Amino acid sequence: MRLNPIDGILYLSMKMAKAFDSRRTDLKCFAPDKVKNILVVSSTAIGDTLLSTPAIKAVRERYHDAKIVAHFNKSNMEMFENNPHIDGIIPYYGGYKRFFKTIREFRKHKFDLALIFHGNEPQATPMAYLSGANFIVKLPNTGEYNFLLSNQGAVIESNGPVHGIEQRLNIAALVGCDSKDKSMVLPIKNEDEEVVSDFLKNQGVGDDDILIGFQVGASTVSRMWFADRFMELGKRLISAYPDIKIVITGSPSEKEYCGKIATWIGSGAVVSAGKLPLRQLPALVKQFKILITGDTGIMHVAIAVGTSVMALYAVADWKRTGPYYDLEKHRVIQKWKTCDPCVSKKCEYQKCMENISVDEVFEVVRDIIGVVA
Repeated sequence: MRLNPIDGILYLSMKMAKAFDSRRTDLKCFAPDKVKNILVVSSTAIGDTLLSTPAIKAVRERYHDAKIVAHFNKSNMEMFENNPHIDGIIPYYGGYKRFFKTIREFRKHKFDLALIFHGNEPQATPMAYLSGANFIVKLPNTGEYNFLLSNQGAVIESNGPVHGIEQRLNIAALVGCDSKDKSMVLPIKNEDEEVVSDFLKNQGVGDDDILIGFQVGASTVSRMWFADRFMELGKRLISAYPDIKIVITGSPSEKEYCGKIATWIGSGAVVSAGKLPLRQLPALVKQFKILITGDTGIMHVAIAVGTSVMALYAVADWKRTGPYYDLEKHRVIQKWKTCDPCVSKKCEYQKCMENISVDEVFEVVRDIIGVVA
């Protein structure tokens, strides 16, 4: 059942438009040498967009002379503005906001190819079609807008979990992009490193201090570890390592929550939430010895800039969204769902995260930064 009548109108409109579309859009008609303008769509959260960057790089390497325009989420696109593999960004405003304005902007570029790496539906595929692109590729291709795709054929399902990076590289491979490089792309500007350095000094962080990041929030309650456990962990780390400083990260809306945890930990804790713009987050995270986090966008930021992560999983499967390369640097604690059925994003109390103890996280952190003599 469609709860939004606009969704139904859009679906019927797309069915009608496709019925009268005489273009040859199947992939068997695709001619790579004729591609001049490409739309790459990754319009969801920070982590999802970072997972798309290896595939975007692969597209640039194959179509090095093409113009590549990205469709990224307006709320986080500033983090990706200096990506060297794109020539511009058209923002996604969420849902049907500026729907037709965005399509008009798309059409100015006369895209030959649209690659939907990770987009919000039901908007992403219809918008790619209405952009005028002759060829539209997406995986998985089993959604209700399958009829708009150039790869409508059945896709053989994997026996095991497919990581998000691999899934996006598989999309790029359908149009001739053969890359084995799994590394996410997140360049850091020198000026951002300078701002972060000044910020840390102003917060009383010395040059010899060991920085441990705590990402205490998440996009859903189900992905969050508990505030009291972060507090206990912070106290134990500072007690064991006098040179440690805890940096508590988060969005501006989480500033108060982060502040409470910092107060509980004591003088060794610093709050960055709401004090630095999003574009400077990678420069901050790069300074951490390790980031302790749930399944969050900042976890992927840390992996991208080379910082070790201690990833706490329960609802999700880390083999799909966790660390995928440099595995010797990272640690994952994977517990499993305790509620049946799991309500995931609608969770009001993350019972499964109770299975992750302070003791086991503390021991893993000590393994990474070294045991006190």
